[in-house]
Amino acid sequence: MNTSEYLNRLYAGFLGMNIGIRLGAPVEPSHWSSERIERFYGDIHSYVKEFKNFAADDDANGPVFFLRSLLDSSKSGELQASDVAEAWLNYAREGIGMFWWGGYGVSTEHTAYLNLKAGIPAPQSGSIQINGKTLAEQIGGQIFIDTWGFLFPGDPATAATYAKIAASVSHDGEGLEGAAFIAAAIAKAFETDDVNSILDAAMKEIDSQSIYANVVTAVRAFHATHPDDWKLCLRYLQNEWGYDRYPGVCHIIPNAGVCIMALLYGQTLSRGVEIATMAGWDTDCNAGNVGSILGVAGGVDSVEDHYRKPINDFLVLSGVSGYLNILDIPTYIKHLCALSHVIHKKDIPQECSCKDGTVDFDFSLPGSTHGFRVSDPNLCMVLNQYGSLEIVYNRMVRPQKCRLYYKPFYRRKDFDDERYMPVFSPTVYAGQTMTMTYQLEKFTGESVMISPYVRNTWNEEVVLLDSKVVYDQEKHTVSCVLPDLGGAMIDEVGLLLEANSPAKNRDFGSLHVYSFVCEGNAHYHIDLSKQCKEFQSIIPFSHNHGAWELVKDSGNRTWMEAMTLDFADAMTGNYYTKDVLLKGSVICHSGRSALISLRVQGAQRGYYGGFYAGQVGLFKKEKGVLKPLLTREGTPLEESVYELQFKAKGEILQLDISGYETFTGEDSTFAHGMVGYATYDRARVGFGNLEVKEI
Repeated sequence: MNTSEYLNRLYAGFLGMNIGIRLGAPVEPSHWSSERIERFYGDIHSYVKEFKNFAADDDANGPVFFLRSLLDSSKSGELQASDVAEAWLNYAREGIGMFWWGGYGVSTEHTAYLNLKAGIPAPQSGSIQINGKTLAEQIGGQIFIDTWGFLFPGDPATAATYAKIAASVSHDGEGLEGAAFIAAAIAKAFETDDVNSILDAAMKEIDSQSIYANVVTAVRAFHATHPDDWKLCLRYLQNEWGYDRYPGVCHIIPNAGVCIMALLYGQTLSRGVEIATMAGWDTDCNAGNVGSILGVAGGVDSVEDHYRKPINDFLVLSGVSGYLNILDIPTYIKHLCALSHVIHKKDIPQECSCKDGTVDFDFSLPGSTHGFRVSDPNLCMVLNQYGSLEIVYNRMVRPQKCRLYYKPFYRRKDFDDERYMPVFSPTVYAGQTMTMTYQLEKFTGESVMISPYVRNTWNEEVVLLDSKVVYDQEKHTVSCVLPDLGGAMIDEVGLLLEANSPAKNRDFGSLHVYSFVCEGNAHYHIDLSKQCKEFQSIIPFSHNHGAWELVKDSGNRTWMEAMTLDFADAMTGNYYTKDVLLKGSVICHSGRSALISLRVQGAQRGYYGGFYAGQVGLFKKEKGVLKPLLTREGTPLEESVYELQFKAKGEILQLDISGYETFTGEDSTFAHGMVGYATYDRARVGFGNLEVKEI
């Protein structure tokens, strides 16, 4: 399989997964039954609910974040359950987002997480021995493993092996059979769109005596006898393989039956996810798995526009990193392609090449939009038909205008609900350079005004960076340094297109965008008076533990205050920030710990500077444990403000804190990460404005 075909099928599979999740989520159990779904929605042929933007879902969180165990490991593609366990602990905000925190002994994932945190290693953390058969065999074994199938095109055996290792962190028994089966089916789908061939290949990777194998065989036999009536098959599943026979909140076996039924009776991506949704039970999980398989099998051409357009190449996640929670699908597909080549010890093709930590869009994948939007769909629409982003502006007249933009930051108002509590840090910052190459295709009109701009998320002010009247149809490249917005974040970056012709000669044509890049060293500051609390976090931070609020002191200065019984972390910024200089301030109202942080890679890893456990200086957090790097005795005075400067340059760490001599240490463990604040004590601590300068 050549790279172009692999990218095409990979793209379609990931889109298919998220189409299925988005379609099934509004009718997720437990109150929705197949009868109620049919009563209120009939024969489904489109999304049952419109969303401003679809908020996070555990069925997408798991496949993306747990796969990062390969990126974080130094084993060159080898995988152990302990690697995936580290990803569980590192990328989840405990109790919020990522997966269903339904309680110990109730939610399989919550149980596994607490087992890991208590020191029970994987795979014991997910074993029948520790958790019991019922809990270990819930549906999570197969819903978090799609990406393992994506990595091994045409290699069902290896896909199944990796998926079982990953799933063993939280599941066992039939849960592992489901992981192997779905991953193998995805891998086989890269070679064929014949559903029976896909199922044959997947069956070879599981125990033929397992209950999972039995339900697959039973549904296939029923389909062979009744090939035209999926509802009859559903009644058979409800009678013979239903939830009444398999205990727990959401057992894997009934839902496996639905997946096989949807594949056999659906055959195509759209019909497959529709049947999986109409069948009830765990609708988003089943439709997501089916969408992955049939998306890969059919390629991008099988992804119908009415399902694809609302996704708009954009996915929200809800891990601990606000930066990683804003996922651009085409960029992610290239990362998956590159990772697959690394695992197979092959050179990364140019088509998969992409740089971590930059926004770099070329619109080369078929139909890709990279999440670009227009402010007024009545004036403009976005297409990609010929390998470029095409914005059709429709008979505009002076002074009508429309913004074409990428959205690097999201707010609560951008969503209809709070599913899985996503939090965000921008993917674009002041100090970086935005470069865009575009070309006009004029149908009528004389000229248009084109102005690069950014928008201030705090007051929604549109800040123009330049303006150009464009008459010709030649290619143009615009390049601008993004400005600091007085401590507020950028939530739009793009072009403002303004009509420049009178009503008798309206501006009508297309604006083709060939590339869009935001890169370079950021230099920005976060003014806490221009932030607020959303999704249980103070924007633009994500928090792990602690109760966080914005408060004003007697001098009207705004602080971000944390109160905690154990620890509290606040993280923001580009996850891939390397060399950086931070300036911030802290004040301890109670407790003995106040820290500024950099190169933070999640809940488990990073560098910290400040006060902790009766010491002051430099600390390193590894596997969730804070250890001194270079310290001396020191305890903060209560109600005293300390100014801090924390710098990382290569392996050198330097901390300046008011009242103390400079601390200079050396460590090479972490080369990049987020920035922020923390306290690791029972405490109430205020954290001040933060300046971030990449160097």
